[in-house]
Amino acid sequence: MTELKRPGGELASRPLHFFWLVDCSGSMNEEHGEKIGTLNHAIQSTIPDMAAAARENPNAQLLVRTLKFATGASWVTPAPVPIEDFAWDDLTAGGVTDMGKAFEMVAAQLTIPPMSERALPPVLVLISDGGPTDDYRRGLETLLRLPWAKKAVRIAVSIGRDANDDVLAEFTGNRELVLQANNPQALVRCIKWASTAASAVSAPASKPKLAAPASGSTNAPLVLDMKSIPEPAGDVDAADVW
Repeated sequence: MTELKRPGGELASRPLHFFWLVDCSGSMNEEHGEKIGTLNHAIQSTIPDMAAAARENPNAQLLVRTLKFATGASWVTPAPVPIEDFAWDDLTAGGVTDMGKAFEMVAAQLTIPPMSERALPPVLVLISDGGPTDDYRRGLETLLRLPWAKKAVRIAVSIGRDANDDVLAEFTGNRELVLQANNPQALVRCIKWASTAASAVSAPASKPKLAAPASGSTNAPLVLDMKSIPEPAGDVDAADVW
C-alpha cells in the first residue's frame, strides 16, 4: 500500500548537520589565553541564537558537533546532538596544527552512512589562527571530493595576523567566506554570524539573499552581511589587536 504523506511531512525531520572545526594549537593560548577564552565564550553565548534560528526552520533538525585539532584531531562531540541539547565544552590549547587530520575526520562523517540521503546541505565552520603543520592538502582533497562537502556551506574564521588565509580560502572555495577576526570583539561577532547565518542558508524554510560564489567554487552561495549582528560592547585599542 502506498504510504500517504501529509504536506510538508517529507521535510519534517530532515537533519541539518553543523560542524565546528576548531584550531586548538599552542598559538591559540597566546595573548594570555585570550584567543581560546574568547572563542569558548563566543560559541557558548551563540547557542541560544542557533536554537532560535532552528525554531524558525521547523522542517529541519539542527544537529551540532565539535571537532578540535592540534597535535592530531579528535571529536569533542562524538555523535550529532540536537541544538536544544547541545552544550559547549570549553577547549584548551596546546600543540601543533594538524588541520589535514581534521579534514579527514570530517570527511569520514560526510558519507552515507552516517549521513542520511534526506539530509540537508551540512554546515562546516573552520576556525584557525595559524597555518597547518601536516599535509593538509591531502585531507582537504579527500574532503572536497565528497558530494556532501561540495554541497556544504563552508565558512572559515581567520584569527589574527598569523592565520593562513590562503589555506582557509582553499577550504571555503570563496575568499569572501573567510571572516577576519583580529580582536576579541571581532571574533565574537564572526562566530555569532557564522553560527546563525550558515544554519539559515542551509535550511529549507529560510529565503536568504544569495550571491554567486567565486569562480570554480562548489560552496553554497551566501552573502556576507553581518549588519544584523550587533557589535559587542567594549572599545578596541592597539593592545587588543592580535
